[in-house]
This record gives sequence, structure tokens and C-alpha cells, in this order.
Amino acid sequence: MKNSDEHWMAMALELAKGGQGWVEPNPMVGCVVVRDGELIASGFHERFGGPHAEVHALRGLDAEVLSQSTVYVTLEPCAHHGKTPPCVELLLSKPANRVVVAMEDPFEKVAGLGISRLEHEGMDVTVGVLDEQARRLNAPYLKRLASGLPWVITKWAMTLDGAIATGSLDSKWISNELSRHQVHRLRSRVDAVVVGSSTVLADDPLLTARLGPGEHVARTAMRVVLDRRFRTMESSQLVRTAREAPVIVVVDREALARVPDKRQAFERAGAEFFELERGQSQEPAAGLEHVLREIVRRGGTNVLVEGGAMVMGSLFDARLVDQVECYIAPKVVGGIEARRAVGGLGVESIALGAGFQETHWETLGADLHFSGILARCPID
Repeated sequence: MKNSDEHWMAMALELAKGGQGWVEPNPMVGCVVVRDGELIASGFHERFGGPHAEVHALRGLDAEVLSQSTVYVTLEPCAHHGKTPPCVELLLSKPANRVVVAMEDPFEKVAGLGISRLEHEGMDVTVGVLDEQARRLNAPYLKRLASGLPWVITKWAMTLDGAIATGSLDSKWISNELSRHQVHRLRSRVDAVVVGSSTVLADDPLLTARLGPGEHVARTAMRVVLDRRFRTMESSQLVRTAREAPVIVVVDREALARVPDKRQAFERAGAEFFELERGQSQEPAAGLEHVLREIVRRGGTNVLVEGGAMVMGSLFDARLVDQVECYIAPKVVGGIEARRAVGGLGVESIALGAGFQETHWETLGADLHFSGILARCPID
């Protein structure tokens, strides 16, 4: 219903999405200002280190106008000095008639302090309007704060009969240009793209985001190769472009020590190494979690995993996957040796298979695209 708190907060949430890929590791935030049932100003957090949503929305509004207005903001206003001044101080300098907040910010330097400061100064504050939607919007941010792990998105393209490659390992191209373009857009907003060494050896991928005219890459992702035995070749596209986009090779310390000349060649090309101890490399779940925590340590929030089957399977077995992006092409390749997207141990019964709390289907030309959020994702 127009003019309800839910209506205006939904508008602020939609605005907040404009920061996706640009603001991380900060959360996406939107803000709208309403007076006498009419929208008079709006804004969102546009990029990391830049002004927050409230600053954009309140810019140019005088104290008299704000005293007759309601400010809707999707996340609790910050109460600490970070890269920008506290938004609470801005709201107190020109007090609105009312402030409506979707959810509290669990970040330790905020965590209710912004709301309590506004209330202490006598402002009328309502909290919890479209709280669930706000949590879903910033699920990656909330997961990173709660667990120290990034949001893990798995992506694959497959034929109608479930193959990601033929028995001879041919996989170009299963999906059509529309699907592949969407994957490049996804790469353009994540912090890391992860693949296994088998994928690198079979496909020699570049793993960068190549967009069309007028489109902009929000961030340059780290390209992470899970290569315990150090099989990646110096001649690979990843290594040859390591100075254009970061490349991190995850490798057993012992395997790396056995080939010092190869290590030096990679480092001269600009590649980095993340070394696993014996126990970490022998236990897939422990090794993967260690890698994911390292990505967070480097500032990452969203990780895109593009294969291969054993990497995908290990992630699902360890319950480390949050989101699935699957592209299904109207092709049948057959063959008992054709490759599947997800390996690993799997489950013993269909009832134990990973389910989804949120799903979306769309057609991209003749391809079918599935997007889903797993049911157990920790966004509360």
C-alpha cells in the first residue's frame, strides 16, 4: 500500500541494490525521505569509502523540511568514525520527524548504538520494517560478520542430460552468449573466482569479467586456483595475466618446495601462493575453509566457484555453499563418461539433498537459468 512504511522501505531496499559489487565489504544501504506522503529525496551507498546512503539522501534538505519528514533507511545508521563521519550525527544535526530502520547493524562498532543514540536524543525511531528482506539483501555481509567466511556462489553450465563436458572433456560452449554474458556480469561484482587445477589444465580459463560497451566492472576479482600438487603451467592464461588481475595458487607446502625454479617463475609473473600444511591439504573441508577465511582476511565478501566437480563436491559435502547459479542448455550429449558438475561424497538419499529457501528461474534465449539460495544459509 502506498504511503505505508513497508512501501517506502521496499523502495529504499531496491535503491540499495545499486551498490552491489561496489560497496563490499561494506553492506548495501538505501535511504528515502518522505514528506506528506511524497518522496522528496533518496540515495544509496554507491561505493566503498564513499558517502553513505543517508548523506546522499539528506544532501540539500534543510532542517525545516526534515522536521516534517520521515527518513527510511535499510540499515541502522552508523555511530562510529570509519572512512566517513557517523551518519547518526548527520541525522541529529537536522532531526527528522521520524526515522524508520529495517534492521540493526550487527557490526561491533554499531550494534544498536546508532539507534539508541537517536532515541536518547528524543527522536521517534521505528525498527524492524521489512527486516527479513533487509537481511536477505545483505546476507553476504551478515555471514562474513557472523562466521568469518565469505558468501560462496557455485556456478556451472550443463546440458539437458546433466553434462558439464563430454567424455573427451570438451565443454565449449554448452551455454549460449546470453548466459555467458550474465556470468561475466557476476564475475564483475565478486571478490574472488575459484577453480580447481583440473579446470585450469582442461580449459585454460582467463576468469576475468569481459563486459559490453557501457558496462562497468565493479571490482577485479582475485583468481584462486586450488592446486594442491602444483600442476598449473607457467604458460597458462592465468599466470600470463597475473599482473593484470591477481592470481593466487593454493598449494601444498611440500609440493611447492620441490620445484623452486617453477615457484620463482610464477612469482616473477606476478602470481602469489597460499600454502597449505599437510593436515589442511589432506582434509578437503579443512583446506577449503582455510582458503575461504584467507579470502575474507584479504577483504573478500563474495566468492564465485566455477569448478571442477571435485571442488564443487567438497564444498557441498562441507556445507560451505550458499548460492547456486546453474545454466541449462537444450542439448543432449550422452555418454557414460560425460562429466557432472558436482562430485564429492554426496548424500545417501534424495531427502538429504541440498534444498533451497529461495529460487528463481528465467530463460536466456533457449537456455534456462536457475538461481537459488540454499535453505541453511546463516543470514539470521
